[in-house]
Amino acid sequence: MRLRVLKSKIHRATVTGADLDYEGSITIDQDLMDATGLVPYEKVLVVDLQNGNRLETYTIPGEPGQGEIGIMGAAAHLVQTGDLVIIMAFADLKPKELADFQPKIVKVDQNNRLVKK
Repeated sequence: MRLRVLKSKIHRATVTGADLDYEGSITIDQDLMDATGLVPYEKVLVVDLQNGNRLETYTIPGEPGQGEIGIMGAAAHLVQTGDLVIIMAFADLKPKELADFQPKIVKVDQNNRLVKK
């Protein structure tokens, strides 16, 4: 048996742009991807805190240090620039792997910079 658990989370990121005329994905500042262990083209769930919309897409790394969170393609209909979102990725683990597992969760400020704990 395998259990699906939270692997990575970026909490309360601010959407910096939404582009309907792009093939589709979410662009995430490379620094945030590194901090959470997200990899290019990884499937993520995005939850919009303003309107409750939920969407699945895949990650594209953005320029490090720019704070970019860009929603691309059809998902741009569901999320607006300035909305706060939670970005989550999940992993399938065996029960014995859970004892040593901790998800990588980061909180960001209004500029999508890491908030130190």
